[in-house]
Amino acid sequence: MATKPPQADPVQDAPQVAGPQHAAAGLAAIGHTLRAAQRQMGVRRTMLTLLNVNQKDGFDCPGCAWPEPDHRHKAEFCENGAKAVAEEATLRRVTPEFFAAHPVADLAGRSGYWLGQQGRLTHPMYLPEGGDRYEPVTWERAFDIVAEEIGALASPDEAVFYTSGRTSNEAAFLYQLFARELGTNNLPDCSNMCHESSGSALNETIGIGKGSVLLEDLHRADLIIVAGQNPGTNHPRMLTALEEAKANGARIISVNPLPEAGLERFKNPQTAKGLTGGAALTDLFLQIRIGGDQALFRLLNKLVLETEGAVDEEFVREHTHGFEEFAAAARAADWDETLRATGLTRAEIERALDLVLASQRTIVCWAMGLTQHKHSVPTIREVVNFLLLRGNIGRPGAGVCPVRGHSNVQGDRTMGIFERPAPAFLDALEEEFGFTPPRAHGYDVVRAIRALRDGEAKVFFAMGGNFVSASPDTEVTEAAVRRARLTVHVSTKLNRSHVVTGARALILPTLGRTERDVQDSGEQFVTVEDSMGMVHASRGRLEPASGHLLSEPAIVCRLARRVLGGRSVVPWEEFEGDYAAVRDRIARVVPGFTDFNARVARPGGFALPHAPRDERRFPTATGKANFTAAPVEYPELPEGRLLLQTLRSHDQYNTTIYGLDDRYRGIRGGRRVVLVNAGDARALGVADGSYVDLVSEWKDGVERRAPGFRVVVYPTARGCAAAYYPETNVLVPLDATADTSNTPASKSVVVRLEQSATD
Repeated sequence: MATKPPQADPVQDAPQVAGPQHAAAGLAAIGHTLRAAQRQMGVRRTMLTLLNVNQKDGFDCPGCAWPEPDHRHKAEFCENGAKAVAEEATLRRVTPEFFAAHPVADLAGRSGYWLGQQGRLTHPMYLPEGGDRYEPVTWERAFDIVAEEIGALASPDEAVFYTSGRTSNEAAFLYQLFARELGTNNLPDCSNMCHESSGSALNETIGIGKGSVLLEDLHRADLIIVAGQNPGTNHPRMLTALEEAKANGARIISVNPLPEAGLERFKNPQTAKGLTGGAALTDLFLQIRIGGDQALFRLLNKLVLETEGAVDEEFVREHTHGFEEFAAAARAADWDETLRATGLTRAEIERALDLVLASQRTIVCWAMGLTQHKHSVPTIREVVNFLLLRGNIGRPGAGVCPVRGHSNVQGDRTMGIFERPAPAFLDALEEEFGFTPPRAHGYDVVRAIRALRDGEAKVFFAMGGNFVSASPDTEVTEAAVRRARLTVHVSTKLNRSHVVTGARALILPTLGRTERDVQDSGEQFVTVEDSMGMVHASRGRLEPASGHLLSEPAIVCRLARRVLGGRSVVPWEEFEGDYAAVRDRIARVVPGFTDFNARVARPGGFALPHAPRDERRFPTATGKANFTAAPVEYPELPEGRLLLQTLRSHDQYNTTIYGLDDRYRGIRGGRRVVLVNAGDARALGVADGSYVDLVSEWKDGVERRAPGFRVVVYPTARGCAAAYYPETNVLVPLDATADTSNTPASKSVVVRLEQSATD
């Protein structure tokens, strides 16, 4: 049966540590999944709800963006997806009585885990200026408050409209439409903090900022390289695709500073074999030093160039630009520098080359381990160079595969959630709706924080997410948000961003993916786009958690009507009553969505066009795929310091903390741990089990400290350490970002370890 939320924060002072595991999923995952779901939903609701996850007539999992196969299992979900669904479909409720009993100061002292475990928000809530706790407010008054504050701005550019990757296509399209009719392109989103580097690199090199493979391409590949990614925790259903690829003869190279259980062996809980021994996945593990990936791919490119017959000369001649400059840079790659940058051996790189040369169809997958460094964009460009050399884009079983995190983060960008919109998109908006959208670029996440800090932005509106916890430089971010006149969060559950507020604050509770959405024209559905460009419908089945909830499209439409009033030329009331009307407009504005309503009605949806994949056409400035040549970069590590990457535990999704364990890494009962190589621990004089403060070092000289972390000796790469975010986001300087993409460099933070006062 469902259990009540915790009354007190659990003690995390003494996490228990065992050795890391070497296989993912299996019977243990089934047990953890069912226990977590039943705690939130009870037995009957668990069964009814989970059987609708990711089904063609069900709802899209609010977790990751991994695509579904055409043939679905009855249980088409993973452990962490089930946890995400359970926390949305929970029977726990956060009512006005809860807020009356808990002043904001009390809530601000609670952990993110405790806040999230309290349950679903049931009513719009308002924190008045000078007030000490939230109080219930009507929807009409809530929209009046937003209109008052926006109306008082000197310019629409003093408002910031943030988007989380959970937002549906329909809501995202309406949200950007409202912001642009208001007069601003201040539309930062969570992609700014994750795959912005991927989009920047891919747009320049292949002409589209998305991956070039479909799910079936993984099944056809000869070689899959998984770099800077931990699918066993972050995208567990990807393991099924890797298992099928292996069964079809593929080889897998994993490139990561830490060994990860999911890439070692997968115990597929859907098969008899999986419930026993499972399948080994990785053929070659390259335990790379943090930030050494560009150097690795550059040297591999040099070695391919030096191998007779290895380059697909016809493809290079017919479809690419810039080869000679790239080849000159690649041929200059130095073995000694590469070994120093990567921490690998010559034999390991030569073994990788053998696998590369034996493959006719190669896919490279990556995630945050490649995208959150200063040199992330040139790193991903080098990955593209690697694939172009052997014609591995626009060929079945081959291509680029940036694995997106949140379930519709890619769709939100497709719908226009972007601070730097393409002129063609703005032209299409203007032609369709008859107003002139702003052309000046807006704020991304980092620039939005600076604007709030500097008093240049005064209203912050978030469509989902947990902005304060997700952003870098926690103390700076929180101080910046507190300078706002008004902060507004459209949310399903409580999180830290609700307790770090502007002078006034609103919490607007919304429907979840699991819930029925009924408007004037009848029951509605929304759509999402997965990590591989497949668009499909999502239909909630549960009754809403409260009669006081509004859907995200309804919130945007009512807000727009109140803020814009009679000057709006957009039929907001029609859009609120019938989402099909929204999709008709999307079809006329967004390329690839022609006949949207009819196509999405087909079970499984449809694939968006992708010129490089579909026809080997590259819509770049040169009209071809672009080779690039950039200097090789990698982080330099001062003596006595470590290079820290922030990462997730297995009991979390992004900033949502489901529990206090990370069982694949052997951690239980706490999150304030730092994983350190045994040799580094000896050299630094810190013992396994001792407590240290993590202090980051950056060129601004500001001390950023995360206190009280238990040292866990762990088989990470030498010179490299790892710890969980959001606890370690405090160490990431706001201005330490990737060149070009401006993504926070959360995967390469120089830190020193100091003995903790709590030790």
